[in-house]
Amino acid sequence: MPVLLINTASIQSYQPSPQLLDYASTKAAIVAFTKALAKQVAEKGIRVNAVAPGPVWTPLQPSHGQPAEAIPKFGEQTPLGRPGQPAEVAPAYVFFASQESSYVTAEVLGVTGGNHLP
Repeated sequence: MPVLLINTASIQSYQPSPQLLDYASTKAAIVAFTKALAKQVAEKGIRVNAVAPGPVWTPLQPSHGQPAEAIPKFGEQTPLGRPGQPAEVAPAYVFFASQESSYVTAEVLGVTGGNHLP
């Protein structure tokens, strides 16, 4: 059975918000970790990738994940004009776990509502 790692990054890795400095920094580190580790372990047949969601509606948002005044507009800045739902992010993980991605490593897949990752 193939070995793979799927990390969770964030669009904050690439487009950090000032109020999320600590979160954005750790997610950027996960992107660097993903890319470097993938190259380090590729010869052993291990693949390493990451999913980088944009704004996604989770229980974290109303429980101090966002300031209360930001909740009504959460996700509106995306080209799709809304936050994503967890079920819309899940297929990215399934793709990386599937045989169809057997030639994919050191990649970050953005699920961002249309905001691009550089």
